[in-house]
This record gives sequence, structure tokens and C-alpha cells, in this order.
Amino acid sequence: MQLQDAQLAVDTWIKNHGVRYFNELTNMAQLTEEVGEVARIIARRYGEQSEKESDTHKDLGEELADVVFVVLCLANQTGVNLQEAFDKKLALKTERDHDRHHDNKKLQ
Repeated sequence: MQLQDAQLAVDTWIKNHGVRYFNELTNMAQLTEEVGEVARIIARRYGEQSEKESDTHKDLGEELADVVFVVLCLANQTGVNLQEAFDKKLALKTERDHDRHHDNKKLQ
């Protein structure tokens, strides 16, 4: 699915199942909360913190999808074409960072 299709799918879902978009500040707070849930799983599952029994059933993919959903909501309600923005960013990073990463001794 292309990002533009994902934006449309989220917008359709909001119109069919939600009442309306939460306002931008509420969605920003939700995004922060969802990123925190991802950070908790990563820190405990892949980092040095021990994983609590109550966290072992948490699905990282589901939490990452929550982050994507809220990002798509924010893009929709602020008029951002995420496909265009992503394509532009990828091209910029490709041009700017190609040699930088290959020449980074820390990554070898």
C-alpha cells in the first residue's frame, strides 16, 4: 500500500467509524503515547532492561502500526501529502548520506 492510499484508508475509517479527527494537539499527545509504548517494548525486549511478565505479550508490530495510524491522521488533518514528503525525504537522504554511511568506521 502506498502512503497516499494509507492516508485515504485512514480518512475513510475516520469518516465511517469515528466521529471526527481528534484535534492536532490531542493527536500529538496520542503519538507521543504510542511512541512511548514502542520505546518500552524495545528497551525491555532488545535493551538492557528486564522485560516484565505483563509486557511479554505486547506486539511490537501492533504498537508500530498505532504510531503510523496517528501519523497518518496528523498528515490528513494538516494537509500534508505524506507520499510526496516521504519521497522527497528519501531522495534527500540518498543524495546526502550515501557516502557518509559507507565511510563511517563505526558502522564497519
